[in-house]
Amino acid sequence: MRIFLSIAFGLYLSFAGAVLAASPSDVAKSPSCSQCGMDRGKFSHSRMLIAYEDGSTVGTCSLHCAAVELANTIDKVPVMVSVADYDSKNLLDADTAVWVMGGSKKGVMTGQAKWAFATHAAAERFIQANGGRIASFDEAIKAAYDDMYQDTKMIRELRKMKRLKQQGGTAPQ
Repeated sequence: MRIFLSIAFGLYLSFAGAVLAASPSDVAKSPSCSQCGMDRGKFSHSRMLIAYEDGSTVGTCSLHCAAVELANTIDKVPVMVSVADYDSKNLLDADTAVWVMGGSKKGVMTGQAKWAFATHAAAERFIQANGGRIASFDEAIKAAYDDMYQDTKMIRELRKMKRLKQQGGTAPQ
């Protein structure tokens, strides 16, 4: 009996691990961000998916990269912009998501964090723990465009320091 239970438990753990490790279908189709190349699975809590009128889709790691994508494809008409719910990592309509801007939790590709939640209650819980304020998608994407210069400058500096570190050099003080 003990051997049977051990085998059953081992099979359960193997199956549960495979299910938990499975990527969402949008991450399987677009594993890296179309703008910066970051792993969308690693950033599944902030990832976005843009569907265009021509049937094409583009996956990004963050609102910052989605804003870059939308600015660079001005002649393509987006029909759906989806964002991951911070908690469940499931995609939802960016327009109906409850957005939180700011707070102490470091953002993805931005100095001013912008997170999406499926419910107002979840957003409020996040604010209680990390600060920030409720915003609409329009406010969040406008902030992404407004923050673009500083965010791009920050990303360039971080990548420069990373390259120096990989080359064995030291970052300037």
